[in-house]
This record gives sequence, C-alpha cells and structure tokens, in this order.
Amino acid sequence: MVHLVRFLFLVLVCQGALATETWVAQTGSAHDFPLATRSATASIHYADTDAKVVAIAAGHLADDVERVTGRKMALNANSNGPMVLIGTLGHSPFIDRLAASGQLDATRLAGAWESFIIATVQHPFPGVAQALVIAGSDRRGTAFGAYELSQAIGVSPWYWWADVVPAKRQALYIRAGTRRFGPPSVKYRGIFINDEDWGLQPWAARTFEPEHGGIGPKTYTRVFELLLRLKANTLWPAMHASTPAFNSFPQNAQLADDYAVVMGSSHAEPMLRNNVSEWKDGPGAYNYQTNRDGVLRYWTERVAANAIFENFYTVGMRGVHDSRMQGPATDPERISLLQQIFADQRALLAAQGGPSADRIPQLFCAYKEVLGLYRQGLQVPEDVTIMWPDDNFGYIRGFANAAERARPGGFGVYYHLSYLGAPMSYLWLSTTPPALVWSEMSKAYDTGARRIWIANVGDIKPAEVDTELFLQMAWDARRWTAVTLPRFLPEWARREFGAPHADEIAAIMQGYYRLNYRRKPEQLQWWLPKEAPRHSDLSAQESQARLAQFAQLNARAERVARALAPSLQDAFFELVAYPVAASALANRRLIEGERANLAAALAANARLEALTARWNTTLAGGKWRHIMAEEPADSQWRSLRAARWTMPAYSAPATLRQGPIITLEAERYDHARQQSGAAWTAVAGLGRSGAGAVTVLPASAPAVSLEQARNRAPRLAYRFRAAEGVADLAVHLVPTHPISGNALRLAVAIDDGPLQLLALELKDGGADWAAGVLDARRTARARMTIGAPGAHTLYVYGIDPGVTLDRIDISFPAQSIP
Repeated sequence: MVHLVRFLFLVLVCQGALATETWVAQTGSAHDFPLATRSATASIHYADTDAKVVAIAAGHLADDVERVTGRKMALNANSNGPMVLIGTLGHSPFIDRLAASGQLDATRLAGAWESFIIATVQHPFPGVAQALVIAGSDRRGTAFGAYELSQAIGVSPWYWWADVVPAKRQALYIRAGTRRFGPPSVKYRGIFINDEDWGLQPWAARTFEPEHGGIGPKTYTRVFELLLRLKANTLWPAMHASTPAFNSFPQNAQLADDYAVVMGSSHAEPMLRNNVSEWKDGPGAYNYQTNRDGVLRYWTERVAANAIFENFYTVGMRGVHDSRMQGPATDPERISLLQQIFADQRALLAAQGGPSADRIPQLFCAYKEVLGLYRQGLQVPEDVTIMWPDDNFGYIRGFANAAERARPGGFGVYYHLSYLGAPMSYLWLSTTPPALVWSEMSKAYDTGARRIWIANVGDIKPAEVDTELFLQMAWDARRWTAVTLPRFLPEWARREFGAPHADEIAAIMQGYYRLNYRRKPEQLQWWLPKEAPRHSDLSAQESQARLAQFAQLNARAERVARALAPSLQDAFFELVAYPVAASALANRRLIEGERANLAAALAANARLEALTARWNTTLAGGKWRHIMAEEPADSQWRSLRAARWTMPAYSAPATLRQGPIITLEAERYDHARQQSGAAWTAVAGLGRSGAGAVTVLPASAPAVSLEQARNRAPRLAYRFRAAEGVADLAVHLVPTHPISGNALRLAVAIDDGPLQLLALELKDGGADWAAGVLDARRTARARMTIGAPGAHTLYVYGIDPGVTLDRIDISFPAQSIP
C-alpha cells in the first residue's frame, strides 16, 4: 500500500510538472502562438469600454514580457501581426465578437465569478493570422488571466516585493488550445496588513513614501498589484495609530476600485471605519448604549462616502482597538445590544446602497470574546457571513456544523501568520509551517468556510511563502492534498530560483519550519511576560542537537547562496538566507547564554544585528531600508512580547530531564484502517518532528462513541516490545481546536485490552492552552497494563475528526524493554 501511494504521488507530481513545462516554451509549431520571437513580440489589445483594471493588467503583462525577453509589447497599436486580446465578456467588443462567431467558446464564462479563458485562435479577424485570447467573466477574471500568463512565462508574483528576477528567455510560444480557470473555491480572498509599526510603516514613511508620512497610495498601489498576481481580491488595510488611515487619502478608495480590489476592515473596525485614527471622541464615547446617535453618524459618513465602491462590510461592534465593546456589563446585555446594532447597520446599508441590505456583502468576525457571545446564542442575520477566527497561533477556533452550513451567508476564516498578543507575540520571522496552514484551512473548507478567507500577514514581508499557500488554497482548495503538499515548497523554489537548486532550497525551508515550529524565534524565553526569568525546558542533549541542526541548515543555505547567480542573491537573502541564519543565531544566542558561554552568545548576537542591518541598509540597493526589526524592536506592548535578549542571570537546572524509553512517531505506524469514510491521514511537514503528523480526515466526518470505536473508528497500529507491567503513555497532539465540543478525543488500547478514552480539555485561553501554542503540542496521558513480555501493538482510534497525532512516548516505571 505504501508503494502504491508513493507511485500515485510521483504520477501526480510528474503530471503537474509536465503541464507547467508544456504550456509555454521557447520553440513552437505553426499552431502555437508566438508571444515573443527572437526578433519581435505580439501586440496587446484591450477595449476602452472595459474596466480600468484590464488596462492595468495589460500594461503589467507587457512589462513582464520585457522582463523575460528584453523586448516590450506594444499596447493597442495598429498591427496585423500576432495579437493578445484581453477583455471581459460583455464589456469588450473583441471578446464578444469572437464569442458570437463561435471562434471562442465562452459558454462557461457567462455569469461566472472571477473565471477566465486563455485560448489560441486562428484568423480571429480579417488580415490577422493568430491571436491569444484572455477572456474574463468579470473584470477581476480578466485581470487574473493576464497575471496567469505572466506567471506561466516565469514572472513571480513576488518579483517586486521579494526582488525575484525571472530567468531570461529568447522566445515565448504559447501552446495551442484552450485553458479554463475558475471559479475560485473561496469567493473573497485576501490579506490584513497589521502590526505594521515595526516594518511596513517605518519603511513607507522613511524610504518608499515619505511624502505621505507612511503607508499611502504609493504603497497600496504595490499591494493591490500583488493581490491580483496572487488571485486575491480583498484587502483589510493597515490600521495602527502610527499609520495614516486608509481613507485619510481620498484617492485610496478609487485606487482600490481601479485595481478591482474589494475593501473591508478588521474585526474591530465595523463599517469600514479605522477607529484608532478616525474616532475623535475618546474610547469611552465609542459606546452604542449611551452614544447611539454619535456612533451611527460616524458610520453613516463612511458608508455614504464609499458606497459607490465594492466593499465587504464588517458588522457588529467591539472596542476602539481590539478591546471589548463599551457599555453592557453582562453577556446577555451584550448579545441584546449587538442584535440591535446589526439591525441599525443593515438599515444604514439599505439606505445608502439600495432597497435591500442582504445584497451587500457583510461579515461578522467572531473574534476573541465575540466568539463566546455567538456560542451563547447571538443571532446573526442569515445573509451575513460568520467569520471563524484562529486562536492567533494558526489553530482555527470554530467550525460550522451540518445545520449551520445551510446559512445563505456562509462562513469564512480570519487566520494569523503574524500576531501581537498573549501569551507572546511573533512579529519578526514567518515560521508557521505550510503544512499547518494546509491542515487548518482544509478543515475549514471541508466544513463550509468558503465565503471569505483573510490572512493577517503583518508587514507582508517576510510572510511570502505562507501568504502564497494560503491564497493558492483559497483560489483552488483541491490543488494541494495530503499527497501533493510535499511538492509545494519545491515548486515554489523552482519558480523563484530555478530548477537546479529547487529541491535543496525546499529541503532547507522544510528544516527551517520544522525547527522553528518547536519554538518560534520570537518566543525563545520559557517564562511569560511579567514572570521571573528561568531556564528553558531544553535538556543538554536537546540544546546540543538543536545547535547542530541549525548549523547544518545554515551551512546548506550558504552553499546554495554561493552557487546562485548574482541576480538571485537579493531574493535568496530575503526569502531563505536571512530567515534561516537569523533563527539559527537567535537559538545559538539563547543556548550559549544559558551555558554561560559569554563570548559565543555575544558573537551570535552581533552577527544577528549585522545581518538585520543589511536588510535596512544595502539590500536591493537600499530599497528596503527600515523594513526589518528583530523582535522585540522596542519596549511597546511589553506584556505581550518577549524581553530583549540579555545574558541570563539565572542558573542552569540541577538535573536534566531524561527521554522516554520508547518513542513512536505518529506517521510511522505499522498499519492503518479506514472506517466509515474517515481515515487517519499523514500530513508531511506537520508536527514538532517535521517528518509528519497524522490527522483524522475529512473534517466533516461524524464523531463516534467509545463504544463504537473498536468497529467504527479509523485506527492506527504501532508495534513495540515491552516487559510485563505498567506503561505510561504520553500522547502528544498538535494543539488544534476540536471540530465540535470542548475536548480533543481519541482512544487507545494495547493488544486486545480495553479501550481507554483520552479527552484533552481545550481550556481555551488558559495556562494549558498558552503552553500548548508556545510548545506546539498538547499532551494527553494514560496508564495501561501490559499482560506479558514480548511483542505488543498499540492501537489508536480516531473518535473525533480533526484530532492530529504527533508522537507517542511510552515509559515503563521500574521496567525495561526485553
């Protein structure tokens, strides 16, 4: 069975690679479209009657062809040569004429959401021999088609944001045929720029856009382009007090519309209002219970000004800046007031946007305390999308049950790739494993969260890899599966850096995520803010192994850097070399400091400061000055962030922890049984070992009772040898949240012995949860009896879907393995 799975995996990989390689080539047949030959390029044509974003995307495509070939394409020039025709069905005479004549099969475009066709057409018009047609169902579909072609010729979506230089080609031929894309899996897909005080805002204010005092139209132009290249369509703009509010620049809303980007606002900013900057009467006055008229006027002003644009309105209410709602003293009072707020906000929207508010996209983000109100019975209007949050550390807090999935408004997800908050922030490097993003977002999609996905990406940099996977899944939720996911990083590395080093770069990044998942570099202290400093939980053996693994990883990255072309050095530093080296140095600084090796710790610290200074001075010719700040960059929000590193004054522990006698890695089971449509599924790259974890999928599978488990639950089997007596089991789980209920449940048995239920209480927000997200594991324990010495089998039964098993430790008090 294992060999069959590997064979199918290789078939899928080869098919995917073949499809990519054969769509665009440097040579072509008579029927292939010559986008660029060694001496000329095709021309690009679009209609003036089409949306502004079509002209923008056409111009970017021309620029991209020049980046690859050195030759620029003419736009709307008189020509009888090969033409690229870009247009939206119903808005472009070119496209409508081809569709009406039957030369372009546009039947699946009409009425579709954000879909497009890329097709070669012979003799589209008299005197024109060939055309490449990019036809969209709507304005964004058309733009996505142009950017899809850009990617196909080798231009990364991150060409500007990560300085990825495409490989040069002498000619570009598009293989004959029709290729169809869309509609997307998730209707609205985007990012939230957040906690920008230490990166994007100082960079914009001091380097890129000083004329606007920070993040403004110039920066947002680059953000909007990036979103379209990633097939995203929604933005929650930056909103901290240090940053100019998005709508403080009147041109920003029009700019977003020019790029066809849907504007929204975060969980704490209803009705497109940036409360931190725009509410002038003080936090206490932002109280719907005592100042209803004032708050309504404030909301009405924004809706009236922005109603002509495409928006996704956040409804409900919280405090001014990620705080509880002012006014009500009890949860029943809060629920009652929120339901009145919903009614008033919808009446406001109806008054500004037409007779019915149910046609205007709205969401209710059940973030922090508001999630508790929803679970207590808060009634959200049926057409409003309910947005589940994660717990700020990448583990989604809510999933719709079968009855909830029937809601017309559907569900969405608000997901963190960066976070300022308790128990400790992570704002510096991006270390969330892509496998965790895949696992959590797959569960969300399978349980009906398909209306809107928003990722909190912090400063955008350096979260490029995770952001791309998140948005790729939102566009096509079935593109990556548990089988094909191991190809994500190699395909990413191949696009950014070329084929020769792609597998090695992917392996380096996989190691980077594996090591940093065990403890994020921003959280390399084992005490919480306001607690007394103490030694880490790393044993001497673990510390030494961690140093060796990081050193090896960094050496591999340095070897690749030496082998890459000069044109790729900046991108490699930004995307690979700096994250790897910085996290390695942060760990060396900690471990050598705890060993009282002053010189080694200070040397690591100095090297880290020098690497970070490169970001902020010479990198990419000074383009990114002031973008990178090691966490913590200052003393703000001290109760939420690790302390600035100093040589520790505490002593090492007197005794060292000893490892278990037997360790069973979850993915190394001996055999598995699928049952009732559910199965334990291996997810490579997930868990503390990084080799993989196993989870019960699909997420929509029903739970089973303990009494049913032996015959109806999916089961794993692990063989081991032990003496007769008592065995203590430590079952380590990825700290996910249950699909339903308040506990992660599974069952274990040894041989034919009785099943024992393990129900790990969530205790969301408490000390156990905090330790779990910092250590990237929760542990359930059991004591079991082994009846005879020799070979035995441990069975693990999946009671609930979504439970994710990482490792099992078996220890034997006063016994040994025979």
